[in-house]
Amino acid sequence: MTDTANVSDLLAQIPSSAKGLPPVHLWNPDFCGDIDMRIARDGTWFYMGTPIGRKPMVKLFSTIIRRDGDDYFLITPVEKVGITVDDAPFVATLLTVEGEGETQVLRFTNNVEDQFIADKEHPIRVTFDEQTQEPAPYVLVRSNLEALIHRNVFYQLVELAVERVIEGKAWLGVWSSGEFFPIAPQPE
Repeated sequence: MTDTANVSDLLAQIPSSAKGLPPVHLWNPDFCGDIDMRIARDGTWFYMGTPIGRKPMVKLFSTIIRRDGDDYFLITPVEKVGITVDDAPFVATLLTVEGEGETQVLRFTNNVEDQFIADKEHPIRVTFDEQTQEPAPYVLVRSNLEALIHRNVFYQLVELAVERVIEGKAWLGVWSSGEFFPIAPQPE
């Protein structure tokens, strides 16, 4: 089956959902192989090397993505195809702050217009490149799918950061929904 046929078949198999996301976590179809679809680090979706310019199509595909281990798939009730994700399948592009201090709420919007609040179910985490020490911040969107936090949004988080001691070590971090999310250790 060609990649073009695979994409057309996938689109036809996505159940229309009046409300909410399709239950991809419940679907276990046979693996049908990989297709030439890639999500770049900046959140751009590519098909056969060409950016997918139709935002509604990208948004639709984003509802049927699932991560199993380190691999990403587009899943329908009858088909499972592998795709490539350079870093994270989403990018958090907008941050809205409600309140302040320990009671503040951080609301993110990602590149496909999903909105979610940083909380226990949607934690923020930051990794650091071992050689450059450059941070790579993420927030959990759903299940085990994360959004890379865009650099401008991360700068907003840094502006909101406060110090807190965790297990005897000083950290800079942010509060949201009563949870503290460390974003950088303080130098000793």
